Amino acid sequence: MSYRKRGPVDGIEYEPMREPRYTDIATFMRAPLAASLADVDIALIGVPTDLGVTNRPGARHGPREIRNASSLMRAFNIGMRLNPYELCRIGDVGDVRFGSRYDLESQVRDISAYYRRIREAGVLPLSAGGDHFITFPILQGLATGEPVGLIHIDAHTDTWGEVFGSKFTHAAPFRLATEAGLIDPKRTIQIGIRGGQNFLDGIEYSEKAGMRVVFMEEFARLGVDGVIAEARRVVGQGPVYLTFDVDGLDPVYTPGTGTPEVGGITTLEAQRLLYGLRGLDYVGGDVVEVSPPYDPSGNTALVGASIMFEILCLIAEARFGRGRAPQAVQRNR
Repeated sequence: MSYRKRGPVDGIEYEPMREPRYTDIATFMRAPLAASLADVDIALIGVPTDLGVTNRPGARHGPREIRNASSLMRAFNIGMRLNPYELCRIGDVGDVRFGSRYDLESQVRDISAYYRRIREAGVLPLSAGGDHFITFPILQGLATGEPVGLIHIDAHTDTWGEVFGSKFTHAAPFRLATEAGLIDPKRTIQIGIRGGQNFLDGIEYSEKAGMRVVFMEEFARLGVDGVIAEARRVVGQGPVYLTFDVDGLDPVYTPGTGTPEVGGITTLEAQRLLYGLRGLDYVGGDVVEVSPPYDPSGNTALVGASIMFEILCLIAEARFGRGRAPQAVQRNR
């Protein structure tokens, strides 16, 4: 599929994806800025809030910087040998808008309502955070009555209880999602877990709920191929959501994040892991916890944009590739 634009002043028609990467308005992956949900099959969305952080803020700036860095993405994914833009209509629909910038519970309602409209329009979302708490209201908005499987790449399980008197933090989205029946803990795998703990509440909750927790020691022992096989076994063939916290990677690759933990996944291992998760029944995905103020080099935003592109390709191929969603493909041509 070719995305073309016409300059409002000179009237010249051009294709932004083929222009120099430092030109034009920054959108996710240089995809068109969509005028409505009727124009897209996969919506690229920013969720610029970090009211749920427990320590270092800054992830509210993630969506803008990921957009900037994603100008470096190209159309064809060499690792997967596919061009997602040939499979479906992909558009940047902008950011979730908030009625309050300082009330997290209000933002939960805003995010949930936004993604409910996405789901009702039959559009698949791929989001850039923001802190990791945003995944809970996203799952609320996407809910259809049946829990989904979850592939969760992170240094932390994010299944803690209250932190400093609040259950609405980026340490708790998947505990809340389990208790609300949004995810099936027995179809949930948490990959890359590590780091020191003051208490084991989150880890114990994940394990008791039936989640498959892959600590980094086991990741190193199994290797990428072993973790891929385990992830596919756990989530099975049902609907699945993929969430990727950049602190799952070693901070040498992503220093610009709120809760860095040494000894993490490499960027190459992350790409290989995602390549091995092709063909699953994705209902959406996100990349979270890019905090640009802690990385003046911009490398964390580039890593976030690159991971987001890989997930975009996974969703496009699985849901709109040959034999999966012919009607959606036909209406794009």
